[in-house]
Amino acid sequence: MQGTIEVLSYYPIKGLCGQMLSQVALCKGKGFPLDRAFGFARPNSGFDPANPVPIPKTKFVVLAQDAGLAELQTSYDVDKNELRISHSSASALFDLSADQGRKAASNYLSVHLDLPIEQYPTLYSAAPHRFTDVSVVSPQLMNAVSLINRDSVVSFSEKIGQTVDEKRFRGNIVFSGLPAFSELDWVDQNLQIGEAQLKVVVRTKRCAATEVNLQTGERDLKIPQLLHQNYGHFDMGVYAEIVNGGVIRSGDVLQLLA
Repeated sequence: MQGTIEVLSYYPIKGLCGQMLSQVALCKGKGFPLDRAFGFARPNSGFDPANPVPIPKTKFVVLAQDAGLAELQTSYDVDKNELRISHSSASALFDLSADQGRKAASNYLSVHLDLPIEQYPTLYSAAPHRFTDVSVVSPQLMNAVSLINRDSVVSFSEKIGQTVDEKRFRGNIVFSGLPAFSELDWVDQNLQIGEAQLKVVVRTKRCAATEVNLQTGERDLKIPQLLHQNYGHFDMGVYAEIVNGGVIRSGDVLQLLA
């Protein structure tokens, strides 16, 4: 079975925009580079950057709880360690290498979400720690790569009679050309993508974050409920661990290995 890689994306700031790549070098056991490298942790989250331990996503400012995040356009410059946040016609640039810059980014976010001052979050990073949703399950899953089958999203859209944006599922790797939802049966199987080999480890259960329209910031589709009503499960996509590193590119073949 073979498919084609359509889109490669990483999400440097948990809960904020993804950034597309034409290619990326994956390393064994290390996850998608810079994916969920930062997170806006809520007050009293218990996160300690000096001793990073995975904590639940409810401890962060995320789409599942704060739909207004979708109204922000963000981009991260890894070379300069700068985050740009834009809304409507205005934008601001924050130096994440400085405490002052991180605090300013938090203030900007908090004002946009209309949070009371006692609920202003703190922007953390603690490489190689990642703020992935499944980090609480295991260190291996903290470094897992998420894959989305475009054909599954299209089939789901047709089933419910409404167009569903594949970006709602925030995948690192979007592929096409394989039967809809066939990826849910790949657990414990290996994939070859470009120079890299991955092992599928778990199906991805969807939460309220997917209900948010990424263009309007409104909750307009109850995605988890609709998945369950139509398929008897809450799953869209899979997580895979990198077992052999290498470069993967948009347009590469995805091959399910025997």
